[in-house]
Amino acid sequence: MAMMSVKRSTPLPADCTFTPEDWKVLAQYWYPVAKSEEVTDQPLAVKLLDVALVVYRAGAKAVVARDLCIHRGTPLSMGWVENQNIVCPYHGFSYAADGRCVSIPAHPGAKISPRLCLTIYPVVERYGLVWTTLNGTDEQIPPLPVWQDPDYLSFLAPVIDINGSAGRQVEGFLDVAHFAWVHTDTFADRDNAFVPSYKVTRTDYGIHTDYLSTVSNYPKGMEDPSPADFKWLREYDVYPPLAARLVVHFPGGKRLWILNAVCPVSARKTRLFCPIAQNFDKNLSVEEACAFNLRIFNEDREMVENQKPEELPLDLQAEAHIMADKTSIAYRKLLKEMGLGKQYTS
Repeated sequence: MAMMSVKRSTPLPADCTFTPEDWKVLAQYWYPVAKSEEVTDQPLAVKLLDVALVVYRAGAKAVVARDLCIHRGTPLSMGWVENQNIVCPYHGFSYAADGRCVSIPAHPGAKISPRLCLTIYPVVERYGLVWTTLNGTDEQIPPLPVWQDPDYLSFLAPVIDINGSAGRQVEGFLDVAHFAWVHTDTFADRDNAFVPSYKVTRTDYGIHTDYLSTVSNYPKGMEDPSPADFKWLREYDVYPPLAARLVVHFPGGKRLWILNAVCPVSARKTRLFCPIAQNFDKNLSVEEACAFNLRIFNEDREMVENQKPEELPLDLQAEAHIMADKTSIAYRKLLKEMGLGKQYTS
C-alpha cells in the first residue's frame, strides 16, 4: 500500500546525535516506535532519531505527532486525550487527530489560525506495532506474510533497549559466526563453531542470504528430535537501512519467522521490536517463549553495548573481516550506497 505524499518536513533536531547527512538519509525510512497494545488514549512519549514524538489513540486511530505544543513548547505527552483530541496541560490548547488546533480555552470565540497545527506523521499498524516515518512517504515496512496466519502462532517478543547503535545491532542479528561463542547458554555449542560457505544475493529490496549449517535451533535442555546430520537452513533478508528478517527451517516443514525491527532512538540508543511467528508447538507457553528470546537478546545486547567503535564502520578497511562475514560486508556496502557516511552513527 502506498501512502499519499504529505507536506511535512521535520528539521534536524537541535541535539542531534547523528551526523546531519546520516540523519537526513535515515529520516526517509519507516520504523516501529511502539507496541500497538500500549498505544491508548493516554499519550505516550517516544523518540525516533532524536525527535521527541507523542503517540496516542483518537478513537481506534493511532496518531503520531511532534511532542510539542506549538503555543509554548510544552510536551503534549504530559497532557491527555479528550473527545479524541489531545490536550496540552499548560494552557489547554486542544488538537484534532489531523493536527489542527480546535480549541483555545482562553479565547473560546476567536477564530483559530490554520498555522496553529501540529506536525502529524503517517502511521501504519502492523505485526502488533505502530510504524511511522519522519520525512518519508511511500510505506517501506518489511514483509512478514505469516503474521496472524491461522496455521501460525504469532507473538511479540519482549521489547529491549540497547545502549548501542542500531547498525551494530542489525549486523549482530545477521552474524552467523557468533552463535558458538555468544549463545552457548541458549541454543548453540562451543564445539560447533565452523561456518560453512554460504551465498549472499543482492535483491531489489536489499540482501538475501541462505545459510546451511548443523547448528540446531532448539533451546538448550530441550530434546532435539532432528536427525544427527540435519542441515538447518536459515534464510536472512535485509530491508535497509535497519530491518532484517530470519526464517529458520526446522525438520518436517516447520518454520520459525523472526523480524528484527529496530527503532533508532538516538545514535547510540536502540529499541528492538521483534515479531515472531511459528507453525509448530502452537500450544506452547508464550511467556516461556518470550523469556527464551529475551535471554538471546540480552546475550547479543552485551556484545553490542561493548563494541568499539560504537558506530558501524562503513569503511571496509576499518575492521578485519573473515569469510563468515559475507552478509555483514554486503550490508555495510549497501548502507554506504544509500548515502550513509563512513563513520555511520546509527
